[in-house]
Amino acid sequence: MEPIRFLHTADLHLDSPFKGMAAAGPDELARLQQSTFAAFDRFIAYAVKERPDFIVIVGDLYDGEDRSLRAQIRFQQGMQQLQKVNIPVYLSYGNHDHLAGRWTRVSLPENVHVFSEQVEQKQLMIRDEKVYLHGFSYPQRHVKESMIKQYPEATDGIHIGLLHGSVAGDAVHAVYAPFTVSELQDKHYHYWALGHIHKRQVLSQEPPIVYPGNIQGRHRNEQGRKGFYEVSLTPTHTSMKFIGTSDIVFTSLTVSCKGIEYADDWIAACQEAIDQLTAETGSVIIELVMEHTEGLPIDLAKADEEWLDILREQYEAMEPFVWISAIEWPRKRDAVIPNSLVEPVEETITSWGTDDWNDLVKEVYSHKAGRYLEALTPADFERLKQQATTLLANEMLKEG
Repeated sequence: MEPIRFLHTADLHLDSPFKGMAAAGPDELARLQQSTFAAFDRFIAYAVKERPDFIVIVGDLYDGEDRSLRAQIRFQQGMQQLQKVNIPVYLSYGNHDHLAGRWTRVSLPENVHVFSEQVEQKQLMIRDEKVYLHGFSYPQRHVKESMIKQYPEATDGIHIGLLHGSVAGDAVHAVYAPFTVSELQDKHYHYWALGHIHKRQVLSQEPPIVYPGNIQGRHRNEQGRKGFYEVSLTPTHTSMKFIGTSDIVFTSLTVSCKGIEYADDWIAACQEAIDQLTAETGSVIIELVMEHTEGLPIDLAKADEEWLDILREQYEAMEPFVWISAIEWPRKRDAVIPNSLVEPVEETITSWGTDDWNDLVKEVYSHKAGRYLEALTPADFERLKQQATTLLANEMLKEG
């Protein structure tokens, strides 16, 4: 039989606010604010050109439960483009855009089919082949219970499951609608289209159990190219092709300081590395990582902001877009600080548990803007510990 072709995407997070960009100017922030829409436009353009049999979107189309009007209008316009070329869309809402939220509603065209808050089945015929789609939308932000038992086992035809959730026991991400790989395999579906985790990954090949990741990185923990999968499916075979959509790529870039004698040599080395990266990748937000800094004549104890400002000026109002978010220097200078001063603080920071960190940031999350912030993960806490220790070392060096 001719394969069924569909596009699998999730976590569009249209009109997302960007984290960690407080130092960016209005022009840079405006460019970033457009990036989720630019990525979405690339997705729509690809669909219109390639004409898949249908599309599945698995949760978190919008970044917040209020579903900004701007984001809804852009999504509606994209769906209208798909309707003009007769591409049906099957979507579910996730924890960010759950059904209990309050928002000014915008209608969607007839080609868009939305899953309700209960697991339900939608059927379509593609070239005389029955295709069954199974899924649900989040009734509220937190769906902590497993939903797998509500999914029926496969019978005749081709079965595809839509599930916005995470693997049970995941220590890195907030766990919603938990499942195990074996539970999904036991349903005997031909493909599991997942959402919620922003890192692209395939949990199983038989059958494919797939996170496409999000379509546009939004902060330093979402590095690399983002996009969606084009899937070709028969009852016995599946092939997948990743299609990139990132308008701006978050990444880190290592720069060697070996042989550098003057400050302008260091700037030139950074520019050469950045220009090579943008030639291959396009627009980027970069963390610069310095290596081989032994004997470097630049005073590493100076404020990083001075070096950041100098580099950022080189790329103002240029395309591809470049924003340098941070410079990471080797922590060799820690050795000159007396251990008697550093160790007590390091021990205190290291001893903090999740409750301590949550107590520290609870005031921020209790503010009315806190609902736009994602919960901190264990990985975030570990990064904060490292940054706090480095900041302490730097400040002590400045004070002598």
